[in-house]
Amino acid sequence: MSAAIYAARKMLDIAIITIDFGGQVKETSEVENYLGFQNINANELISRFEEHVKAFNLPVNTGVAIKEIVKEENIFKVLMEDGSSFSGKSIILATGEHHKTLSVPGERELTGKGVSYCSICDAPLYVNKKVIIVGGGNSAFTTGLDLSRGNTEIIIVNLAKGWQADEILIQRLRNYRKVQLLDLHELISVNGKDKVESVTLRNLETNEEKTIQVDGIFIEAGYLPNSDPVKNLVNLNDKGEVIIDCICRTNVPGFFAAGDVTSIPYKQIIISAGEGAKAALSAYDYLNRFLENKNYDTGKR
Repeated sequence: MSAAIYAARKMLDIAIITIDFGGQVKETSEVENYLGFQNINANELISRFEEHVKAFNLPVNTGVAIKEIVKEENIFKVLMEDGSSFSGKSIILATGEHHKTLSVPGERELTGKGVSYCSICDAPLYVNKKVIIVGGGNSAFTTGLDLSRGNTEIIIVNLAKGWQADEILIQRLRNYRKVQLLDLHELISVNGKDKVESVTLRNLETNEEKTIQVDGIFIEAGYLPNSDPVKNLVNLNDKGEVIIDCICRTNVPGFFAAGDVTSIPYKQIIISAGEGAKAALSAYDYLNRFLENKNYDTGKR
């Protein structure tokens, strides 16, 4: 959305193509680290972003997924899953990431039946119940804090030693009286017939396995970039992230990328917003100088 605003202010002819607004921010309850807001509800922040973008009266195409992006000479084509397509002289990809699954027995079969990837969506289902959270970063601890509001008994399991979340989140959750933190533990299976009934864990130090009765499980084991539509077009790193330089250029002239889908570290809302602005300014420079004057450093590497 930041890219759209900057592109609109440069008077570029643009279109926004998205499944919906908000991305991963929708799965967060509150945002405390976006400049200008000490604490703001995530949905309210998304609404403000959306309102800002819509003030420019930009064409917004929602509800259909992108199948593939291709380039024919100097024109990019965005091919949609429903058979429609869009064309443009430049592209800014800002598709973000999606939840990583663990591929353990029972996970897929019980998704929606006690296996969840979104505490904002499902935390209210576990008031006064017992859940396990898999993960050791900010998402896992934020999920724990969401669940703590419902007097839920919480176990957080992390494959690695220690915890990767911000210390302020760790301390907040440690202060909750019904939480247990288990690092160096691996989820082996999710058990149950029609719903989650238990999970099996392995202690990586002793190799001992144990089964714990729980009502649900939240998987916060990281994310994967939404880069499939461009895997045959631009260079990706070994994580599947789009490789960009310091001004958001890819190896394909005219194709820019920003935010969590890229190789830039530290996946944060405010960083993605700044990267979106850079990508739009780079796209403007490309269109204004390269296509008109043929005098542009394409950044090809």
